[in-house]
Amino acid sequence: MFAHFHCNAMICHRARRPSLPSAAMRITSDSSLPDPVAFEAVRSRLAQRIARWTDGVEQLATANPGLTLYRHDAPTEAMRCMVEPAIALTVQGAKCAVLGDNVYAYHPHRFLLTTLDLPVVLQAVEASARTPYLSLVLKLDERAIAELVMQCPAPAPAREGRPMRGIALGHTSVQMLETFDRLVQMLDEPQAIPVLAPLLQREIFYRLLVGDQGALLWQLASVGSQGHRVASAIGWLKANFAQPLRVESLADLVQMSPSRFHHHFRQLTAMSPLQFQKHLRLSEARRLMLTEQVDAATAAFYVGYESPSQFSREYRRQFGAPPRRDMARLVGAMGAGARRGATHTTQHIEHLRLLPDAAV
Repeated sequence: MFAHFHCNAMICHRARRPSLPSAAMRITSDSSLPDPVAFEAVRSRLAQRIARWTDGVEQLATANPGLTLYRHDAPTEAMRCMVEPAIALTVQGAKCAVLGDNVYAYHPHRFLLTTLDLPVVLQAVEASARTPYLSLVLKLDERAIAELVMQCPAPAPAREGRPMRGIALGHTSVQMLETFDRLVQMLDEPQAIPVLAPLLQREIFYRLLVGDQGALLWQLASVGSQGHRVASAIGWLKANFAQPLRVESLADLVQMSPSRFHHHFRQLTAMSPLQFQKHLRLSEARRLMLTEQVDAATAAFYVGYESPSQFSREYRRQFGAPPRRDMARLVGAMGAGARRGATHTTQHIEHLRLLPDAAV
């Protein structure tokens, strides 16, 4: 029922009020940079590879499992997206992601790391036909990371057990760029991908674990941690989003008290479990109306709403328009994209991975 959460890195749709980060939002800035000459040499080489593979397309799911390449020849509108656990590496241009009141701006010197399925607002803010936005996204392999955790010393924040939000910015090192460059280079040698790609991905995960956001990965991979339990709860919500939700029962399922579960869930995702479920329901209803051509009442019932009027109110609140008008807008936008030669799919209504101007 929710397979598109697993096969796609994110599903995007036009935000109700597209806007750039305000001064009131917390914006993370760069504090240290690697050797500029070495960094630029690798960044430029990797950008050329991505530009070659994405020539004429905006999104390319590669033969390398979990690796997707992205390109934008102009700034994008702010879009609501469901992101999966992944690392997003920008090599040219800039994007930002907004979760709650926090803005995460990413660019060649900062990568975006997400360790939970999270609904965010994304936007590409630096892109042009002459200098397109170029990036790649690699899904996190929880099993591989768990194996590495057994071999690496835990960073101090992980040992202290302080829950961290499931999204963060990290400094992009020359070593990480070089590993990603080799990973993309392997697309020219497809017969070697099954053997060598897992080794390169393992190296990337290792560098993440020992880097400035290592504690966040520990939180994901450490069985029994608050982050791991919240991730398990999110997995249950994705599989059972149409079912009535009792927060107490879900807390019991992941072996937490209701108050502690609610606190940590909000701390990690910037929303309550009920808000998260509503986002899942409305996103799935939107997909059904767009890809399966079902009417609003049928979609509402399928995702668990008993009242069509309540569904319509909440749909409009999240997407900025009632279902019928929103569908007309989406179909029109997809048609315009096709006329521009862009590659759209019904599940990637916009085609990104990370976005706007301040953080990711």
